[in-house]
Amino acid sequence: MATTTSAPARNELTVLTACCAPAQAAVADENAQALADMFKALADPARVKIMAMLLNAEEVCACDISGGIGKSPATASHHLKILKDAGLATSEKRGTWVYYRAVPQRLNALVEALALSQ
Repeated sequence: MATTTSAPARNELTVLTACCAPAQAAVADENAQALADMFKALADPARVKIMAMLLNAEEVCACDISGGIGKSPATASHHLKILKDAGLATSEKRGTWVYYRAVPQRLNALVEALALSQ
């Protein structure tokens, strides 16, 4: 007597539909690098302190910044250069002193890039 074995029944796979609309980049490619440069400039606690100083005053003399962040004048100068290169701060030399200001429009660009779209 011969027995015949049949192949086990295949379970059909259920095709799932997408749970939501595909995500799209919230930041255009051309803006992504500029935003990344600004975030990188703010990725150091000393530079965050400097930006807080600049945002809470109309302008700050370079001579006051090193004491405000607890670093040497040379280190403060290095951090200020990075902030200027990222467009987050500007400076004006008057006599022997350099005065720094925040550029609020650049910080607004960071806020807008992170804002939730409605």
